[in-house]
Amino acid sequence: MRPAGKPAPSAHQWAGPEVTVIGERPADEPAPAADDDKGPGAPVALTRRDLAIGVGAVVLAIVVTAVLAFRAGGSGDPAPAARPSAGASPSASGPPTTAQIYAAVAPSVVSIESTEPGGIATGTGVVASADGNILTAFHVVKGATAVKVRFADGTESTAEVAGSNPKIDIAVLTPANLPDVLVPAVLGNSGRLAVGNDVVAIGNQLGLTSSATAGVISGLNRTAANPDGTRLTGLIQFDAAVNPGSSGGPLVNARGETIGIVVALANPTSAGTFVGIGFAVPIGAALGAGGNGDGVPGPEQ
Repeated sequence: MRPAGKPAPSAHQWAGPEVTVIGERPADEPAPAADDDKGPGAPVALTRRDLAIGVGAVVLAIVVTAVLAFRAGGSGDPAPAARPSAGASPSASGPPTTAQIYAAVAPSVVSIESTEPGGIATGTGVVASADGNILTAFHVVKGATAVKVRFADGTESTAEVAGSNPKIDIAVLTPANLPDVLVPAVLGNSGRLAVGNDVVAIGNQLGLTSSATAGVISGLNRTAANPDGTRLTGLIQFDAAVNPGSSGGPLVNARGETIGIVVALANPTSAGTFVGIGFAVPIGAALGAGGNGDGVPGPEQ
């Protein structure tokens, strides 16, 4: 992941995510006291008057219940018991959850290591065809002397850049070896998007492999500048968190269909990390990067 208009930070500069624990009471903050300064579970004395009132209330409740039962069921038949309600089902009550989307798409996501003169770059890719061809961001493999991919089941393979389109920052990789069970992604129609649609981004951000984040499409037909000065146009803008290492990963809709390839993020600072705006190339444009002859389907109709 390279921030729009800024160079990607070196992988050696990042020491790992900072973890913050929330929900604990500070040590110097006293616990709230119960009423009348009584601690939890303090005994309460009952007088004879209290007991008399309590017995009278129970008798009255029994009489009222009997009257209501007689009026509601004069025939003598017992009232039908309430039926237990079934749990929420994706097929019956709504779209899949984020967890279900991740479980369906994760087998199609690959990790990428690109050996470059300056070191090793990492990124993400997604299996886009039954032939095993992989879509990723072009800047992940640009100038690479060797490329290695790792499939979700652990299978590792060298890969060649079979096609690319630097103008939209997309490349197609052909792996030398495929896993025993290949799971291509289900591709969606990026021409039917709307601001506010739910999306999930899956990738290897900051070295944390197979991370999933959820958000919405926050803009369409956006433009972003690459560090080399080229301008990417027609991008999907979204707010699911992405960071260096997410580049090339799939942007997925609420049906689990890949609708874009993550290529950039916007950050007005020099940090190069996510502040709420990510960009993806629509899948229709990304599929055309390798051409039909490379085994990747052409742009969607």
